[in-house]
Amino acid sequence: MTITHATITDLTAITALEAACFPPAEAATREAFHARLLAFPEHFWLLWDAETLVSMINGMTTNNSLLTDEMYEKPSMHDEAGAWQMIFGVVTSPEYQKRGCAMKLMERVISDAKQQGRKGLVLTCKEKLISFYEQFGFVSEGVSESVHGGAVWYVMRLTF
Repeated sequence: MTITHATITDLTAITALEAACFPPAEAATREAFHARLLAFPEHFWLLWDAETLVSMINGMTTNNSLLTDEMYEKPSMHDEAGAWQMIFGVVTSPEYQKRGCAMKLMERVISDAKQQGRKGLVLTCKEKLISFYEQFGFVSEGVSESVHGGAVWYVMRLTF
């Protein structure tokens, strides 16, 4: 398996993977991914098994230390010199779950963020995934103000 950054040619695979992993109310649209790929393709980490996209992490960088719902909709908020790596999504194809794919990608994202001199990473997750992120050093900051997809989200932060 190999890890790459995304290009616009990955749009169809990215959109399909997202749709397979999130309910429609939570999944990013093709249009949203297109805009994100134009704004910050180097902040998409893709895990491939030959020609098959099996896992993905994406997000933007910003000086804002809080992950807001507005960020999902406005790729123009990306600041390449930003102190914080925001994570919008961590997804793995159902056929590849429980094989360490997301773990491998998260380790790479954390390493890249450190090398880039970021202060850390911020994401939101559902309660059942808190322990997954804690194993990387993320700390829960409680329930997020996010109303994304009508779900309850928890803020997780990893500070270097």
